Amino acid sequence: MSDIVNAIPWIFDHASLLWHLVLVQLEIAAIALLIALAIALPLGVWLGHVHRGSFLAINVTNIGRALPSLAIIAILIAPLGLGRLPLYIALVVLAVPVILTNAYTSVDGVDRDIVDAARGMGMHGRQVLVHAELPLALPLLFAGIRTAAVYVVATVPLGALVGTDGGLGDIIVNQSSYTLKGVIGAAICVALLALVVDGLFALAQRLVTPRGLRTRIDYAELQTDAARGPAPGLAIP
Repeated sequence: MSDIVNAIPWIFDHASLLWHLVLVQLEIAAIALLIALAIALPLGVWLGHVHRGSFLAINVTNIGRALPSLAIIAILIAPLGLGRLPLYIALVVLAVPVILTNAYTSVDGVDRDIVDAARGMGMHGRQVLVHAELPLALPLLFAGIRTAAVYVVATVPLGALVGTDGGLGDIIVNQSSYTLKGVIGAAICVALLALVVDGLFALAQRLVTPRGLRTRIDYAELQTDAARGPAPGLAIP
């Protein structure tokens, strides 16, 4: 406990360094999350819309949870060398299953009576998706994005363990230079950063959800939290 207390003044004394590393960590996380969204979101929404691919969505999730991010980074260093690319790939592998599963489940789970009513009004496939399914799917869909964002931000520091950029992880793995106070201080900052990201995405989730559906956000959060467990990328083999 005393080590944690002693780390607090260190954080304030090194605020400039920590802020720089926080920005680096957020940059890496944002790029990886955008790539994961570009891959998983369209695929998950389309599979949910056509009500196919549950086997794919479930198994991709299971495989993604079973692959430790640190192991992926270490394996990719041999063919790709040091740098951010192995880290980006590992983070994308971590984020895609969560986004894909929630995108599929949220669209596939829309009430069929509502879909039939939309078709009865003359809407074709794309209009049904855009005007009926996606608005109703937003709470659960965005819950997956929120979970993936927290996973990615919290996992970026693992890159420092294998010689790639790791944001605040650069301090955590370098106790000889920053002392134990620095290691604990950086770890505290990682935890706070993950909480801040979670809070910001929770706010964004509420803002993008139509007013009449906002009561579904709490239900979506309960579903996501129940399935979340510990971030799989933080498991070191």
